[in-house]
Amino acid sequence: MATAPELDVAANPLDSFRAEARAWIAANFPPSLKNKDSSLSSLEGPTDLSADEIAWKTAMGDKGWGVPGWPVAYGGGGLDKAQIRVLQEELARAGASNPIGGMGIMMFGPTLLEYGSEAQKQEHILAIAKGDVRWCQGYSEPNAGSDLANVQTFAEDAGDHYIVNGQKTWTSGGQWADKCFALVRTDKSQKHGGISFLLIDMTAPGVEVKPIRMISGQSPFCETFFTNVKVPKENLVGREGQGWEIGTRLLQHERNSLSGGGGASRLFAGKPMGTLAKEYRGADDKGRVPDSDLRMRIVRHEMDSRAFALTLRRAALEAKSNQGPSAATSIMKNVGARITQDRAELSIEIMGMAGLGWEGEGFSEDELTQTRTWLWGKAVSIYGGSTEIQNNIVSKRILGMLDHQ
Repeated sequence: MATAPELDVAANPLDSFRAEARAWIAANFPPSLKNKDSSLSSLEGPTDLSADEIAWKTAMGDKGWGVPGWPVAYGGGGLDKAQIRVLQEELARAGASNPIGGMGIMMFGPTLLEYGSEAQKQEHILAIAKGDVRWCQGYSEPNAGSDLANVQTFAEDAGDHYIVNGQKTWTSGGQWADKCFALVRTDKSQKHGGISFLLIDMTAPGVEVKPIRMISGQSPFCETFFTNVKVPKENLVGREGQGWEIGTRLLQHERNSLSGGGGASRLFAGKPMGTLAKEYRGADDKGRVPDSDLRMRIVRHEMDSRAFALTLRRAALEAKSNQGPSAATSIMKNVGARITQDRAELSIEIMGMAGLGWEGEGFSEDELTQTRTWLWGKAVSIYGGSTEIQNNIVSKRILGMLDHQ
């Protein structure tokens, strides 16, 4: 491993931690992974990990820096917001990405820390923090998408366990997940109050998963069927009938993650738009993109992207200082969706026919990837709560606009 450059730790109170972080990263981060996206935190399938990937994942998990803000008692780093920011800066400086992610980090872990029993935290949080267990989300159903409270998957009380029957759809990463956090109905006599939050083992008898092939050629989503699946009562999070409250809180964590990088980072990544445009459109005698209209749209996009990134940072700091993410995450989700889709459309326009290849000779790997990224990006305004649903949340919970009967 490389030797960390020395820092003047007397400069300010955070420099001591910065020096520690820089030295630790230099000692533990394999140079072979520099500037490579982490496949370890992807939702899109298992990966045969190299020795360096395994070593980096293990080191980050043992240190607790995969979830730096989580309590040390549950495998986190116990860092404050200023230290987290420094750690992120030092990882970026080294070209290192966090190898621990997924739905356990994005959504379930933070929710369980709030609502779970101590036994549930001890059983699940540490494994999430180390990246040892994959989780998937059992929310949407064929007749319960936008109207999520209409879920019909039923958990029948059978004494010391439940018997679960029903179907979920759009289960991201379901074919690779170890466990599922699901909204199920435990009371058919009331809508919202009859929903509970249940943890289901994806390897249990009666669980069947069928991947759904997307227009991008990938199959990151699934249909999931539960047929007489036995689930222990201790897998109930909170109390019966509290599922809508817990599930809504989890969605705030999800939208916060998606707007803050979980979904957006995939389209924000890559070359600056100006660089891409000059590669495919050339430059004039002043070094500018020749098309003035395209040039202005690139500038607007880059301004929006940077303003959005700064707003996300401010919102993240406010969330940590208060009680976690708020309804404002719906605004972030919509803005992030628009910017990521705009970037994909603009990239295709810049690349022209080169950005529309699917396979065969005549296209580079980056060009083929861009085609699939453009198609994949169509889902950004749908998953995690559609744009229309987010607009409803904003109108009711932020603007105070109530439904008129």
